[in-house]
Amino acid sequence: MENVLRPLIVVGGSVVLTLVIGWAVDRTMRRIDDRHSETPLWGLLRRARIPFQVVLLTAFLRGSYDQARIFPSHSSAIGRALTLVLIGSAAWLVVRIAAAIVETSYARYASTHRDPARVRRVRTQVSLIMRVVTAIVGVVAIAAMLFTFPAMRAAGASLLASAGILGIVAGVAAQSTLGNLFAGMQIAFGDMVRLGDVVVVDGEWGTVDEITLTFLTVRTWDERRITMPVSYFTSKPFENWSRGGIQMTGTVFLHVDHSTPLEAMRERLRDILRECPAWDGRHYDLTVTDSTPTTMELRALVTAKDPDDLWTVRVTVREHLLRWLTEHHPYALPRVNTADAILPPGTLPDGPGPRPNRSRIHSPPRTDRAP
Repeated sequence: MENVLRPLIVVGGSVVLTLVIGWAVDRTMRRIDDRHSETPLWGLLRRARIPFQVVLLTAFLRGSYDQARIFPSHSSAIGRALTLVLIGSAAWLVVRIAAAIVETSYARYASTHRDPARVRRVRTQVSLIMRVVTAIVGVVAIAAMLFTFPAMRAAGASLLASAGILGIVAGVAAQSTLGNLFAGMQIAFGDMVRLGDVVVVDGEWGTVDEITLTFLTVRTWDERRITMPVSYFTSKPFENWSRGGIQMTGTVFLHVDHSTPLEAMRERLRDILRECPAWDGRHYDLTVTDSTPTTMELRALVTAKDPDDLWTVRVTVREHLLRWLTEHHPYALPRVNTADAILPPGTLPDGPGPRPNRSRIHSPPRTDRAP
């Protein structure tokens, strides 16, 4: 009877004690969270209740396993398994607590600062710091698990004795990885690029969607994802449209006839922009930037508060100006002139000398005429 009651008391008592302590701690944090609603710390710490209960249960079972006398012939293996679970759950708990502290710090900073650029910079730093902490805790936990085996202790001593040679070999083998790692830290604390920044990389326009210690993901305007090593941003030039402010100035180029009414076109541009919600009202202009024998080039300058609105303003201006020219001034659109070839001086059509070229320039007939 004792062989049955003892394990039930030990295991059942550990489970009941774990549930009671976990419930009490969770209820206490819930009350504190209700009293201090200005900070999300206690609410975030409640996410760690599951790893906390696993740590408690494993610790109780590990400490009372010898008194339970369950499978005494396998006591060493079961004890080592409980130790491994305890180490893993403890690392899980540490990561959850660190995440709660880091997210609370970021939320407090974001609530007190209104500058979007600084908020994105802090969010980038916070995400990378959390990844570093998770990696360090994971490495320490794995090392602690390995050192619970006697054979690994001897291997660890040998590795420490030859740490110099292994360090050189590892440094050469992981040169690219280490370069990306340090590049990621440089991006996080050097404020080169942040989450949410609008960048142009290799001719692709997009928004920084994810930054890790080794790679960076850019989400393009057509929902594609471009993934590249973070070392690219520390070794090659790229455009960051969000750095120093997100206001932008864009251009719209049109090719029109020399007879285009420029003053009327400037007034129409002003009316189009006033009716466009994406225009920020800072500036606009219409100038002649180039001229050819058949057309002249017009450049319309427009402004917007961010790249997305600038794209909307540009396509709106281009569409409405072309429609206005087509409906009200069709003669202002580019035309192709057709005419008979001019004979050389002193040459008669049927007389001596070189025969004239009677061919025509084959082009569409000219249907529009200036009034």
